[in-house]
Amino acid sequence: MSTITVGLDGSPESLAAADWAAREAVERDALLRLLHGGEQMRYLYAPLAGVPAPGALDAQREWAAYMLRETESRLVRRHPGLRITTKQTEEQAVPALLAAADGADLLVLGSRGLGTLAGFLVGSVALAVVARSPRPVVLVRAHESAADEQRPDAMGTGSTVSPHRDVVLGLDLEDPEDTVIGFAFEAARRRAADLRVVHGWSPPAAYGYGAAMDAGVNDEPAEQVRHRLADVLRPWKDKYPGVEVREQAVVGGAGRHLVHASRDAALVVVGRKNRRSPVGGRIGPVTHAALQHASAPVAVVPHD
Repeated sequence: MSTITVGLDGSPESLAAADWAAREAVERDALLRLLHGGEQMRYLYAPLAGVPAPGALDAQREWAAYMLRETESRLVRRHPGLRITTKQTEEQAVPALLAAADGADLLVLGSRGLGTLAGFLVGSVALAVVARSPRPVVLVRAHESAADEQRPDAMGTGSTVSPHRDVVLGLDLEDPEDTVIGFAFEAARRRAADLRVVHGWSPPAAYGYGAAMDAGVNDEPAEQVRHRLADVLRPWKDKYPGVEVREQAVVGGAGRHLVHASRDAALVVVGRKNRRSPVGGRIGPVTHAALQHASAPVAVVPHD
């Protein structure tokens, strides 16, 4: 059985992540695991001493257990039949989340937006988890709801029964990874949503100025870029005939175009190349831009 794990600390953003993960688990017929880490509630530490106040750790454990029970109960009421397990751990944030990701099909985390991430995700912890996770990670903004993923109804208000907004895929034609493309097509198929594919490219310096130009891999005109994009997507369209695909080859970096597209998206999908190095992974500029500024949930899919 597939498993979706969500990091939970009781904050609005982690609760929104739990709601998103529950909906995804229903769509996938997956087990949902709620995970709470030990490095929480730092305000219980004695001032200036740097050590837990008397009874702080016991209070933290009791609060975490209560929060997990309440969240589980709320999600089961909303999604009858949803299978949920809970886990408390006192591991540090990064190893706890990475271990959870390694045993799951998807890891879901809450994000306050504008680069400030909640709970487990504080500064460098966020980057470490996203950069090193062996499995896809989805970041969900605080107060994200099911209605936000779906198109407004005829009155222009939020609806949970109208069609889904687009799934948006950021695609690099220099490295069109099947793992990332497949994730986006599957997400669109499950939601019965359109897939919008965004590829950013830069024309050669001489392009448009009447100078001779070698139409090579790195300096091809717009029409050639569109043809290459269509060629990459053709086998996927054949595999997913029910997914309506719209292709956008845009001039300039893909990051800002993805951020703009996220305003009317159910999900933004970007890739992250695995880098086996002693200092850990790295998040590329397009993925970083999406994590910082996208207004829809962002899925970061690792690939070799």
